[in-house]
Amino acid sequence: MDRSKFVTPEQAARAVQSGDWVDYGFGAGFPELMDRALAARKGEVHDVKIRGGLVIRPRIEVVESDPERESFSYYSWHIGDYERKLQSRGLVKFLPVILRSLPELYRRHIRVDVAFVPVSKPDAQGYCGLGISNYTWRTIIESARTVVFEINERYPTLQGVDGSHRVHLSQADYVVEGEHEPLPTRSYKEATELDRQIASLVLREIPDGAVLSLGVGGVPFTVASMIAQSDLKDLGCHTGTISDAFLTLYEAGKLTNASKEFDRGLCTWNLCMGSQELYDWIGENPGLFHPDDLDYVHDPYRIGTMRNVISINGGVQLDLMGQENAESAGTRQLSGIGGQLDFLEGAFRSPGGKGFICIHAARTAKDGTLQSNIVPCIPAGSTVSAPRTMTQYVATEYGVARLTGLTLRERAEAMIQIAHPAFREELARYARENFQ
Repeated sequence: MDRSKFVTPEQAARAVQSGDWVDYGFGAGFPELMDRALAARKGEVHDVKIRGGLVIRPRIEVVESDPERESFSYYSWHIGDYERKLQSRGLVKFLPVILRSLPELYRRHIRVDVAFVPVSKPDAQGYCGLGISNYTWRTIIESARTVVFEINERYPTLQGVDGSHRVHLSQADYVVEGEHEPLPTRSYKEATELDRQIASLVLREIPDGAVLSLGVGGVPFTVASMIAQSDLKDLGCHTGTISDAFLTLYEAGKLTNASKEFDRGLCTWNLCMGSQELYDWIGENPGLFHPDDLDYVHDPYRIGTMRNVISINGGVQLDLMGQENAESAGTRQLSGIGGQLDFLEGAFRSPGGKGFICIHAARTAKDGTLQSNIVPCIPAGSTVSAPRTMTQYVATEYGVARLTGLTLRERAEAMIQIAHPAFREELARYARENFQ
């Protein structure tokens, strides 16, 4: 193995210049050694802009070491739990994007100067896996002025189908290594009774052999738990983020991928995020998985070539036309759209496919009042994440509304039927006054 590119993180961090855009990646994968080394250059460089997203580890050093933003500013494609805390301190700037668009953004529209790419230990030929975050790293590597590989000894070493999840040391300008913290994990709250009611309604819509795309959250995880105890069989996985929900299905013998029109026998994914047990499953069974980049996994045309694609995601609000806010409370960004639109469209194109947005009909506000999550119209300042034209099925604890092909008035009537009973009368009044 050519060791000439191996340097210390501090040496590699010297590649960053004032005014540069630096990419950290997305999800549970994170270049922690390079982050620490770059943070140590506070005061030496200025106007360095760092891009990341969906960070689940508890700290980004360039942000925490420089809250005055003397040297560094942080930008996120998708607000994660930790980034939400940064947001309350005014330390993150949000970049809206549909994930399938990211590769083209990097190819044609935005600049990346330095890429900090987290990779697994190389094999004897110098090939590394992209660990738990394929993201769009291979596109970014082609565009960046300087590429730094950070070898994380804790990453699973799978390299994907025909090298779909691998890079070679020759593609890096610098390679760094060192001791890493345990991989960041993500767990979810215990399912509520409302989650179980919604999940039971969605479960009825899933046929044998369905290909599942599960978002991360209470209802998708509850659906997986219920499937594990059901009579369903030969389910498949084609999803943006593979999670413990799929491990649950696999351990129950439900996840065989035997009916998929392509990637038969394989779970297809772009990110991996969950427990250490999930990461171990990925690492110990590389032959079960096809990790690939956003161009492959999130392409709605490719998704639509499979039969019975079932996409299940959560939301924040829906209005009577079917417009969905999946990511904000007014102008405050809560998360991001991620791949939700990609899989909604893929499911719509799929023969027998169904895209579900699952939401509690109402919520209890901080002042103790009950507020409807189905509203007459998305409030000013809030995001319309999914247009009414892409919302196919909406599920609450009161039922499932199928909106495809309905008029505005019919959509409103369908949404009112699954709204909380306390709000149906005022929603009906709005519908009568505003929809023919």
